[in-house]
Amino acid sequence: MPTSPSSSERAIQALPDPTPHPAIITSGVAHVVFAYDIGLSINLDLAQRNLAESSRENVLRHTHRAPQYFQYRPAPVRIERPAAVVALGRFATGAAVACTLYDFGAISICYDIPLDGPFEDMLPLSEALYDNPELLADSRRHAEALLNDIRPAVGKALLADLVEDYVVYHVASLRGAGDGSEDASPPGPESFVKEHRAMIAKVLRSDRNASSRGEMRDAMSSRIAYSESDYCVIDWNAALLLGPEEAANDVRAVLEFANVELLEMRYLDDRLDAALDASYEAMGGNGWVRAILPFGDRVNLAKISRMQVDHALLFEGVNNSLKLLGDQYLARVYRKTADRLHLPDWDASVLRKLETVETIYEKIHDRQSTRRMEVLEWIIILLFVADLVIALS
Repeated sequence: MPTSPSSSERAIQALPDPTPHPAIITSGVAHVVFAYDIGLSINLDLAQRNLAESSRENVLRHTHRAPQYFQYRPAPVRIERPAAVVALGRFATGAAVACTLYDFGAISICYDIPLDGPFEDMLPLSEALYDNPELLADSRRHAEALLNDIRPAVGKALLADLVEDYVVYHVASLRGAGDGSEDASPPGPESFVKEHRAMIAKVLRSDRNASSRGEMRDAMSSRIAYSESDYCVIDWNAALLLGPEEAANDVRAVLEFANVELLEMRYLDDRLDAALDASYEAMGGNGWVRAILPFGDRVNLAKISRMQVDHALLFEGVNNSLKLLGDQYLARVYRKTADRLHLPDWDASVLRKLETVETIYEKIHDRQSTRRMEVLEWIIILLFVADLVIALS
């Protein structure tokens, strides 16, 4: 659940809405990311050898004071691929997409859309980006092509149907709409957010009708800044970053990873639902032949055991890939993002289902042990009867 606003934020929210001054974006980029699962794992070293012009580096550069050893483990592989330009009103995507491969079997495909002009123009762009079928189809084509290129490096390769998208609007610089007057002076990030919070809420929600005070407060409830020159507003559908590029890169990388993590948790939750259904069938649908055999459940136990290992490895791989414990600012960014995306709830659901699968495994194992003991008891009884018959004959 989103954290409660501080007393200063409540005071700001209680003020009447100011009349915003027109603002012009002079430099900015909208990053549209799509996350896919393509397999159980990716051998990043082998994948990098199969991809031309790929790069391997830690994408967290730590532009502020932070321990340098807190990074991705292992570092993802990144590659740029040529892409068709997709028109979105007066905006358009670039001629390339950036693909990031993670060792736990996920990829993230990012489109960049240059931003300029009136800030209000971001609203129609935001609405055009929401569930955009052309971008969704194009991103899946890139995911399929990338999987084909690195298939030998992917364990249990399969492009899942699930996809998770997120938009990061990065506004690097702004100016007022005046012509040499004081209105032309660039507004500070914090004052800009306070003044334009109603429009920002609509952009983040991709809905021009999201104008109620409650909706605006909820959309603007997760805000964070490291210095006076940057600001970040995080919502469940999109985020707005204000400030220079070097300050926004780390935050954008954390947001992109959180989107990938959400996809993996959703995917894992669906797989565990299927595993639970299969486990329930294994508990009751063996037939009378297997019921009397001491090893009748061996196949079911092996299948459930494999599912347990696969799901546990995926869960641990996702949760241990990014280490931010030493970087307090990025850790706070991640916690706010996780709350907005309900990642703790997804984690709890996955853990609960993993425990349920473990319980079913134990019950089937106990049932097999009981059958084995019963068969042994019957064998002893038959041997005793046979010995008695032989002795009396």
